[in-house]
Amino acid sequence: MKDLFNLSGKVALVTGGGTGIGKAIAIALARYGAKIGIHYHSSKSDAEQTLVEIEMLGSKGILLQADLTVEDQANSIVDKLISEFGRLDILVNNAGSPVKRSKIEECPVELWKNVFDVNMTSAFMVTKRAIPHLRKTKNGSIVNIISLSVQTGGANGAGPYAAAKGALLVFTRTLARELAPEIRTNAVCPGVIETRHHEMFSTPERMQEYKMETPLGRNGKSEEVASTVLYLVSNAASFVNGALIDVNGGRFLR
Repeated sequence: MKDLFNLSGKVALVTGGGTGIGKAIAIALARYGAKIGIHYHSSKSDAEQTLVEIEMLGSKGILLQADLTVEDQANSIVDKLISEFGRLDILVNNAGSPVKRSKIEECPVELWKNVFDVNMTSAFMVTKRAIPHLRKTKNGSIVNIISLSVQTGGANGAGPYAAAKGALLVFTRTLARELAPEIRTNAVCPGVIETRHHEMFSTPERMQEYKMETPLGRNGKSEEVASTVLYLVSNAASFVNGALIDVNGGRFLR
């Protein structure tokens, strides 16, 4: 069974890999042998700490700073990773943010465009640059991190974010058809995960309400999302393509 999750010799790129879910994913992949490209936007110290923890596991990593809404910078993280490690086997499009809450009828066009740039267009640009390298391995894997709001709709001003993540889900399914059989593409849909994201966008009172609304009676942990990503990029999921896996404690049931 252990061999099914063996990532030794593989190289992964995790966008938004310095904190929260992205950090947990980077560490999980490194624990099973992958070398990691840790993308970050502005929080260098957090990314450096992620790198330290990866190296403590006996793996290797590289820090990749970029604003992924800028095409040249999005391209650069793939190029630098290839220059350092010579290959790319796994891409995890994790970077994203609601940016700012706004009801649809009140949403300025510029905010709408910005939210799509941060959550969808950035993933498109990184993925486009990565595809030729993933294809070379004949066993590449892409995992896109979506949002529970895709399932429930964007409440409390999260509509633009939900729409952008919904586009990322359709992007996932399109890639699953276009890139197979050389590359598998899947998505993970986290529920309420206790990260800095919710420290910024949810009140402590709302976080308690989320627990009460979740059948398992608690909010999730980043490591629980990371273990699902590990499964999807491993040989254990060799026949899984175009899937959306919910990690939400039963908060949304399909």
